[in-house]
Amino acid sequence: MSVSALTLTPNTTTPVLGAGAMVEPVGSNTTRQELLARANRHDYASWLAHVAPAAACSHPVRLKLEAHWHNQHRPDEIDRVSDDVPDGMFYVACKNRRASVCPACSETYRADTYQLVKAGLMGGKGVPETVTEHPCLFVTLTAPSFGPVHTRVVTGNGTVRPCRARRNAETCPHGVVLSCTARHAAEDSRVGEPLCRDCYDYDHQAVWNFHAGELWRRTTIALNRRLRAAAKDLGVRVRLSYAKVAEYQRRGVVHFHALIRLDGYDPADPDTITTPDAAITSEHLRSYITDAASTVAFATTAHPRNPGGWTITWGSQLDIRPVHLAASDIDDHGALTTTAVAGYLAKYATKATEEAGHVSRRLTETDIQIRAEHDSHQTRQLVACWFLGKRPFNLTTLRQREQWADTWGKLQKWAHMLGFGGHFSTKSRRYSTTLTALRAVRKAFQRGQQPPEPPDSTAQDDDPDGDDAVVTLVWLFDGTGWLTTGDAQLANTSAALAREKRRAAREEIEHDLAA
Repeated sequence: MSVSALTLTPNTTTPVLGAGAMVEPVGSNTTRQELLARANRHDYASWLAHVAPAAACSHPVRLKLEAHWHNQHRPDEIDRVSDDVPDGMFYVACKNRRASVCPACSETYRADTYQLVKAGLMGGKGVPETVTEHPCLFVTLTAPSFGPVHTRVVTGNGTVRPCRARRNAETCPHGVVLSCTARHAAEDSRVGEPLCRDCYDYDHQAVWNFHAGELWRRTTIALNRRLRAAAKDLGVRVRLSYAKVAEYQRRGVVHFHALIRLDGYDPADPDTITTPDAAITSEHLRSYITDAASTVAFATTAHPRNPGGWTITWGSQLDIRPVHLAASDIDDHGALTTTAVAGYLAKYATKATEEAGHVSRRLTETDIQIRAEHDSHQTRQLVACWFLGKRPFNLTTLRQREQWADTWGKLQKWAHMLGFGGHFSTKSRRYSTTLTALRAVRKAFQRGQQPPEPPDSTAQDDDPDGDDAVVTLVWLFDGTGWLTTGDAQLANTSAALAREKRRAAREEIEHDLAA
């Protein structure tokens, strides 16, 4: 007997584990007994159908449903609706976007993000197909340097360059020669590590991550001002639309990938996406972006460890590429294709701090103390965020404490994210459809696939006209995770088989169409 192996995901509410997506033989005797006990139950088929919406989830949410009646026939009566379903509860997928937390739910989020980004590039889902003619640029904005780190640079022909080869490399105040001639492999743990940790500015990095969202906001404001000024001089009406994702570099700093599209603007119908005037080209748009990214800067508010504040600005590495429809991922002129960009943005929308070696879980004082015992680049980043957000003792009034909690105090809240508390995937209002709309369509489709339940002819209706029927539905949280390891494996195996069946069906349809 083979079932899906577990991705161990214990949680703080219950000790139950979640399910993974690989298939391997069942391990322990306890798991075998749980599998057999569930499979031999008379309602096994009903249970499989019942858990199908959350079958692939690593730690589904368990809910119970109660109906509270308020009418003359049933005063203050409570019906426990969930008692009539298998296990006496409903299973709902966690819908976590992080691949490290729930691979199945993150894959759904990735697919939705892909469709959202692709619609803004090629049309569909409410976006006209004429967007393929709009000037469109794929922009990568990075953070400045906080100290030299080990890097891996691959040339166009696949050659790996030496990390930091210097003939007359200087020696830092701590006695470290700031040079490295190694050609690091992709899996080399040294990539992203500072050449000298004592020289690396961990405080500035934490503060930069913390203000990265504000820097992006100010950059879009500056870009729109430059665009409006140019449009006014040319006598045309245009506006920008964008989709953006955040990604962590190996050194632990956030950078942004943004897809920026130029649209026309009709004051009589501002919600319509129209083709922009040809007077503003992709090269004009590139110059406006370059100018905004190189000039926008601001200073943070004062902090006890830096009364003058830190300067927040973009790094010198600014990559801007046009986006074209092409057969390959990159055409002869270095332009990215629409599908390559959509897939790239969707991929990073499901990641968090995994690339920097961290987990997406909020930290406590105890966590910091334990981690501080092991000196490493990752630990120093966490410690910097935690102590920058720690409230000083000299804040005596309630107003001072509240101001700190609303500003620098949030660095402790987002210490596990290395200070970055913004959204990993955002878009402008009129770029394309929304994730909510995509989820609503999927939910309607799934409900349409399920046959309606036949009416119970033996049920007694105390209020056939429905005049006095007043009922409140109350959802009660029961916990997260599957009840047993065996349930997790059976549910995940069922989901894997369903995915394989759908894949085979798609391939058969594509084969018939090709024929």
